[in-house]
Parts: sequence; structure tokens; C-alpha cells
Amino acid sequence: MYYKKAIVAIADGLGDRPLPELGFKTPLEYADTPNLDKLALQGITGMMDLVGPGIPVGTDMGHMVLFGFQPGEYPGRGPIEALGIGMEVQHGDIVIRCNFASVDENGIVLDRRAGRIRDNTRELAEALDGMVLEDEVEVYFKPATEHRAVLILRGSGLSDRISDSDPKAPHEGKPYYDVEPLDETEEAQKTAYFLNLFLQRSHDILSSHPINGRRALEGLPPANFILTRGAGRMANLEPVVRRRNFKGSCIAGESTVLGVAHLAGFKAVTSERMTGNMDTDIDLKAQLALEEIADNDLVYVHLKAPDLKGHDNKPFEKAQAIELFDRMVGLLAKQLPADTYLAIAADHSTPCEVGEHTGEPVPILIYGPGIRRDRVFQFNEIDCAHGGLGRFRGHEFVDTLHGLMGYVKKQGN
Repeated sequence: MYYKKAIVAIADGLGDRPLPELGFKTPLEYADTPNLDKLALQGITGMMDLVGPGIPVGTDMGHMVLFGFQPGEYPGRGPIEALGIGMEVQHGDIVIRCNFASVDENGIVLDRRAGRIRDNTRELAEALDGMVLEDEVEVYFKPATEHRAVLILRGSGLSDRISDSDPKAPHEGKPYYDVEPLDETEEAQKTAYFLNLFLQRSHDILSSHPINGRRALEGLPPANFILTRGAGRMANLEPVVRRRNFKGSCIAGESTVLGVAHLAGFKAVTSERMTGNMDTDIDLKAQLALEEIADNDLVYVHLKAPDLKGHDNKPFEKAQAIELFDRMVGLLAKQLPADTYLAIAADHSTPCEVGEHTGEPVPILIYGPGIRRDRVFQFNEIDCAHGGLGRFRGHEFVDTLHGLMGYVKKQGN
């Protein structure tokens, strides 16, 4: 068998809807994307539902699928985030994804991301890390990408069957939720009790923290509360690289993506110059992806910015984020090795008018040696619906790419 390689460039939250302010185009249609359009002309395109038509997915689930896992293997957001920032997770730990957030004196959520805080989060996290609740449950708390963080509750008899405190978008202006047990077990009730206790104690600590005092003087929203969601336990999953018998690498600045890469057995490559926002270093990402493909079979390179602008309902800025992605793709295509495919994908749609993930399919394309070119000339949600790949689910996209690379076994004799 002759094996080939592939680089997959992922534009987080790429899909959108036509918007009046963009002349009833999507941000992807509106953006200037010469490199993506050239690849569409020379490759094969289609549309992808990550899990199924109309089903929204989180960044974690979307990337689990793109890396080759099945939806039923999902371990919860918390464990993925913990892996992504290098936290040590022990058997029995309850791992929870968090946001630094802003609440008022009545517990009303004013900003779920505390103004997308990205400075001084380490100092805020250190004020909570190591807390012990009633001499029974230990707390480990670390900052993740920008406003995100990870919480580990460690103690005997705990459960991940607990609800979220995060009201989620677009519910700013409502109170945070009390954590509730999701079943009647003593373990779930105990965990909900201790997590609620942590939320109150952390609120007291953060409200009086000097960093939030400075933020108030600067007119910035205080990071005075911790919103929690996605509780889970670490799953014992077979790495995708072992299933397919290849080597992989992932270039990203976002902890969720890095966590999925770890789960899948891919080498995780990151840098402080990869911010997860518009100021990320796309030249470095492209350079590292091209370096990594020399020693690996499959390399993922990720850009978070389109998703952030969709969440913030900023269509013009989302178009600019897509143009940033296009430039990164152009750098990859310019130096792409002859035996390597270049695939373009997204983990979900994040329409600006909604400000949250939705179930619309996302455009995809594959370019490279021996590809059956279709008659699509532009890369966007409308044109790719007519592409030669058709419309299929995320695991079918992954199987198609792995098959082109030579790693899918023949069925039958």
C-alpha cells in the first residue's frame, strides 16, 4: 500500500447564515478568500454535519469527531480541557470546565466571560487553587485559554452526574444556576453540595482580589465568579493513532483542541504566540504544521478566531477572521509536499445572529494528489452544497480522508 499524508486546517465556528449588513451574504461569502477559492477550484468540496443534521455540537465534541472518535466516546468537556493545559488527573477526580465571569451582588450574570479576560487569570486562579472544602474535598484550579479555566474536585465518593451553573448564551441578565444532582445517588448530591460551596467561596475570594479592584478602576468587568459546565471523568479511550497505525501532530493555541489531540494520541504543539484570537501568529502555525508533516502522517492546525467573532455577533470581524484563516491556508498550500493532502474543515457553525453554536452543516474541501475535482469554484456554505463530496457526517469525512491516505482497511475479501 502506498501511504500519503494530510494536513487538516480547521476554522473554528466557520459556518454562518446570510446577514443583511453583509448584503445577505454569510461572513465566509463576504470575506476575500483567494486561497480557499483556489483550493475549491482544484479540489473536491462538500458539506458536513459533525454528528447529524440539525444537531449543534460543542467545540469539544466537534473536534473529537474531527480527530476520529465516535460521539459515544465523549468523556465530558472537563477532562478534555484538563489534558489540554497539562493538569494531572487522577482516577475518581471530577473535572469541570469553567469560565471566569462577572456577576452583580444578586448573582445576576452580567458577562459570562468577564469581558473576555485574558490578563492576570493565573493570579486569580492561584487564589483558588489548593482550597480544601470541609476537610474532605480538595480543589485544583488552573487557567486555560483566555477566560477559561479548569476545576478538579478530588475526594472520595464524588460523581460527575451534576448540572451546570453556567446559564450559557444568550442568557446574560439572568442569575447563575445552583448546581443540582442529576440522579438520586448520594455521590451526586455530595458533589453538587461541594461544588456550590466552592462557587460561593471563590466568589468571596475573587470579589476582594486586588486584580478585580484594578479592573474596576479601569472600567473593566470584574472576574468575580466561576461558571461551571461539562463535568466529567477521564475516559480510557484507545488513541486514534493506535487504531489507524499512524503518527499525528496538532498545532493549536486553544486548550480544548490540545486536549482532544492528547486523547487521540497526537503530539500537541503550542506557543504563547498562538493566542486563540485575532492576534494569533498564523505564520508560526503554518511553519510548524509544515515542519511537523515531515515526521508525521496527519497534522491538524487550528484557528479559533472565527468562532469568537460569531459568539460576539460581529459579522465584519468574523469575515476578517476568515481572511486570516485564508492567509494561513495560503501559506500551507504554497509549500505543501507533493504526497500530502490539504483538507479544510470546521467543528460547527456559530452564526453571528445567534451568538451560539447551531446545527447547520459546515463547508469542507480536500485538495491534493489524485483528487476527483468537482465543479465548485468558491469555498463557502452555498457553493460547497453542490460539491462532489455531497453532504455527510463528521466520521464519514474522517474516513474519507484516512481512506485517501491509505489507512482504511478493505471490507470483505
